[in-house]
Amino acid sequence: MRFVNRKEELEILERFYKEDKFHFIPIYGRRRIGKTRLVQEFIKDRPAIYFLADSVAEHEQLRNLGREVGTFFEDILAQRGFDDWHQFFDYLKRKIKTRTILVIDEFPYLVNSNKGISSIFQKGIDEYLNDTKLFLILMGSSVGMMEKEVLFYKAPLYGRRTGSLEMKEMAFGCLKEFFPKKGMDDLVSIFGVTGTIPAYLEKLDPEKDIFHNIEEQILSKETFLYNEVEYILREELREPRNYFVILRSIAQGKRKLSEIINDTGFEKSLLSRYLEILRSLRFVEKEVPVTEKYPEKSKLGLYRIHDRFFEFWFKYVFPNRSKLEIGKGTEVLRLIKETFDQHLSFAFEDICRQHCLELMREGRIRFSSIGRWWQKNEEIDIVALDEENKEIYFGEAKWSRKPVGIDILDDLKRKAALVDWNKGKRKEHFMLFSKSGFTEAVLKTASKEDVILVKGEAVL
Repeated sequence: MRFVNRKEELEILERFYKEDKFHFIPIYGRRRIGKTRLVQEFIKDRPAIYFLADSVAEHEQLRNLGREVGTFFEDILAQRGFDDWHQFFDYLKRKIKTRTILVIDEFPYLVNSNKGISSIFQKGIDEYLNDTKLFLILMGSSVGMMEKEVLFYKAPLYGRRTGSLEMKEMAFGCLKEFFPKKGMDDLVSIFGVTGTIPAYLEKLDPEKDIFHNIEEQILSKETFLYNEVEYILREELREPRNYFVILRSIAQGKRKLSEIINDTGFEKSLLSRYLEILRSLRFVEKEVPVTEKYPEKSKLGLYRIHDRFFEFWFKYVFPNRSKLEIGKGTEVLRLIKETFDQHLSFAFEDICRQHCLELMREGRIRFSSIGRWWQKNEEIDIVALDEENKEIYFGEAKWSRKPVGIDILDDLKRKAALVDWNKGKRKEHFMLFSKSGFTEAVLKTASKEDVILVKGEAVL
């Protein structure tokens, strides 16, 4: 699959590269996010050494690293490998005379082979590399380990990095570059299943609809995506069984702490610890109403699975593994079809919040924070706050086959009055997002009251 998007990330690396001095840039993010593909694009046509660490002993790592370094410098002796890290750093100091890139991919595997490797690299940078023109990139998919060893304040390499780059999922709009022939409905369906993870998108057949792809690429036990979530969790967690139960519970709609406790049977203190670990690894996020002044202290927190594919897998694949293991994928697909529109409605809310960023870039709206709002049985899909000007935007996202009617706008205004944020001092704006358009009454009212209407991705 061709290289798509990542313009901002490439520009960051280019900016550092142009400074003709030593740089150390950690690049981290979840597996399959596209870190390696980004670096391949960056080092293309440049003097670069790329080394992929593996789960082997330290002496084997040094031998493999020597092969890559020796090949680059056309040095047969180096190709035999290095005896220790001191020899490796000393070799680089002597050999590097011009701008050279060294990429060490999956750095956490080096940590596993030598728990003191971060301190060794710290010393190597201080004593050997700081005065060279080396552009050092350490990459890792284990976010927790990269933070512990490289990124956190107490990490051995914290003070040695000259920048850092966290790879996140691409925006929904990038899917059009992957699937140029697909319409809005198809793209939302893809987003609701795989998100925008490049390695997952690559598995989908662009000539087939989403249900054929789900059946063939996710529900078939011999496929890459069938076992992907389990593989990633086992890489990150020593005892993943309890985490599986928690993630399944959240995917099934148990989002309050009390609901997850009742569903899983875990004690509150134990569950809280598990959830904090899942949050630190970016598998789960805690959501609070966007108007909360002290989010971490809020008692209104709801948990959600951060990753779209993880959410789909735990909602539909994990609970039906027994059926899928005996080849009943068609039966599971029928269950998916029954609730798929409801599943996509939550994905559509995320897409609409992303679209608000586009509206801000176009100058249509302005805000400093965006999210959801709720209290008791009331909820608003999108609330965006402009703290400086005391303006607030209220939005509803409707993934429905029917055009949005005036009742939706009226109900949004009713709920807006319940939001306790700069009451009596604020200016209110309203937005409606719809899959299927709007009734004449809504169009007429919107033209008079300056309500922003968005059908799919088109502002009306």
